[in-house]
Amino acid sequence: MRYRLTFVAGVVLGYVLGTRAGRERYEQLKKSAQQFTQNPAVRNTAETAAQQGREFAGKAYHVVSDKVGDRMPDSVAQRVRTLRERTAQGTGEDDWGTSNT
Repeated sequence: MRYRLTFVAGVVLGYVLGTRAGRERYEQLKKSAQQFTQNPAVRNTAETAAQQGREFAGKAYHVVSDKVGDRMPDSVAQRVRTLRERTAQGTGEDDWGTSNT
């Protein structure tokens, strides 16, 4: 029983000391991350990478759908047709209501 009590006391003490140091370190990392993301160079690079990703995904989407479009089940083929129509119309919104810009 004494060993169990000593172990629990050690765990509690470690937790308390760890959370104090951990919280301070967390706040420090959070502040550094915010400063990093607010840097204009970082924001421009991230936006450029996102735009290129969208372009590559669009190209890949069309290549894959052209090659396997005839082999898909009707339900999937209908979904692909709907997505193509939406892309052709330029609505720019996906099923979750978020913008693709």
